[in-house]
Amino acid sequence: MIIREFCAENFTDIPRAVRAGAERIELCDNLAVGGTTPSYGVISQTADYLQDSQSLLAVMIRPRGGDFVYNSQELKIMEIDVLKAIEAGAQALVFGALTEDNKIDTEAMNTLVIASQGLPVTFHMAFDEIEDPFAAIDLLAEAGIAKILSHGGPLSEPLNTALLKELIRYADGRIDIMIGGGVTAGNAGELADLTGATFVHGTKII
Repeated sequence: MIIREFCAENFTDIPRAVRAGAERIELCDNLAVGGTTPSYGVISQTADYLQDSQSLLAVMIRPRGGDFVYNSQELKIMEIDVLKAIEAGAQALVFGALTEDNKIDTEAMNTLVIASQGLPVTFHMAFDEIEDPFAAIDLLAEAGIAKILSHGGPLSEPLNTALLKELIRYADGRIDIMIGGGVTAGNAGELADLTGATFVHGTKII
């Protein structure tokens, strides 16, 4: 079975996603910059709307567009946003943090994971900027991260199905690799078959 995660910008498309039976919804704001943290009100109303549906609500935690290297003030903002997202009804969280040399910022991730209070966490497409994705899988799986969202390379290029297949095989069930970036309702099945993915993500997934 393929689990579809619909990427929603604010509340506008939530009713349509529910009608289409999306198994997961990633709620964010500012998709033009790759997504940032939605407001407390948007999270709260979306959580209320989804109460009688089968859709799980994941919330993006990202204080700004641009890179994924965060200073202490930005990290504090993210920590507070994690706590507020949980308070508002988030069932899963989506975030990532890198060092200046594009490795996982383990200190920042540990802080955010602790704040997450056991909710499942997806490490977002910051993953695609990491030089050694296989070592990153080991680290994230060991840290208890539930999922990684990946395109397999730059979003300006087609989905790297060959690399994603290798990553999914390497992960071997220790952590789920969710494929995204150019995945649509029309090609999700084919791309899932090519890569071995069971989780697909996108704004056109429904």
